[in-house]
Amino acid sequence: MTAVREAKASPPDPTPRQGPGGGTVPDLPRVITGRVVRTRSGNVSLRVQGRTVAATAALLVALLLVAGITLTTGDFDLSAGEVVQALTGNGSGIADFVVNTLRMPRLVTALCVGAALAVSGAILQSITGNPLGSPDIIGFTNGSAVGALVVIVLLHGSMTEIALGALVGGLATALAVHLLMIGRGIQGFRLVVVGIGVSALLLAVNSYLITRATFQEALEAQSWLIGSLGNRLWIHAQAIGIAVAVLLPLAFLLSRRLSMVEMGDTTAMALGVDVSRTRTVLLVISVALAAFATAVTGPIWFVALAAPQVARKITGSSGPALLPSALMGAVMLALSDLAVQRLFAPALLPVGTATGCVGGFYLIWLLVTESRKSRA
Repeated sequence: MTAVREAKASPPDPTPRQGPGGGTVPDLPRVITGRVVRTRSGNVSLRVQGRTVAATAALLVALLLVAGITLTTGDFDLSAGEVVQALTGNGSGIADFVVNTLRMPRLVTALCVGAALAVSGAILQSITGNPLGSPDIIGFTNGSAVGALVVIVLLHGSMTEIALGALVGGLATALAVHLLMIGRGIQGFRLVVVGIGVSALLLAVNSYLITRATFQEALEAQSWLIGSLGNRLWIHAQAIGIAVAVLLPLAFLLSRRLSMVEMGDTTAMALGVDVSRTRTVLLVISVALAAFATAVTGPIWFVALAAPQVARKITGSSGPALLPSALMGAVMLALSDLAVQRLFAPALLPVGTATGCVGGFYLIWLLVTESRKSRA
């Protein structure tokens, strides 16, 4: 492969787009930096940005550090060598139990759920052109919660049935939002507003279901609604791992089209992108990622909202930056879970308390920042 040329700026789109406050703003030329590398035949090309590569590498290092600390520390400390031996099947009985039964499934679940939520949020924020576009805000997470509560309160189902109920609830919510927008297009500010309305309605349904539950059912439901990685086994890790292994590559393959859609409908169509179909397919992928993640752990707030924005800032990317977003989400959730395990021991706090606290401050900062931009 040979570096051919520096990437140039894309042309502006004369079609006005809707901004975060609901007004229309014209698209401006997007400056695309980096070096294009392609094969000699020209059939395959890749744009490489130094800052993005460095940020991705740093996130991978951070991921390894968090994973190493998670596996070696706790009530029963282990050395790195003992962890490696346990992972390869050569460890002692106690080390094997601590690593492979207690810590590793929880860590794998955290990494996969964090990556799934972050990519789900990155896709929605890109489609809507709004930093508030995430499954938390638009209502897909609350839809999954409704499905799970129906199974807990009305059907008295098992953990597997609760997970299936959450998955069905999230997909049904996406279908409801889509039906409400038929004929008006899946785009921008309208999707966020419709999603917020649906989310408020679903939150009321959640409250009603809890009031109809017995005391024990209410405790179980409330515990699930906070979002937790406690008592997660390999069956949970495998479920979300399979979902991530299938859905993330599809999202990455469509990331180039997603970047073109961000330029505006006219520009994207001129470049040969079926805008409506691309938005619909990416929306389905986003909803499925959020639904599978919520089905495994319960609603974990603000990872999908914050991780994509932080990833964009550290990479300096003008596009959706799906891979850095996935790594950022994995690091954020694994680090949050590590914090609640180590800083608050012996109390067993759910990870949702940590992400909710940090995410609340982030949301306040984001709203203040967007408000200042609107006034400017």
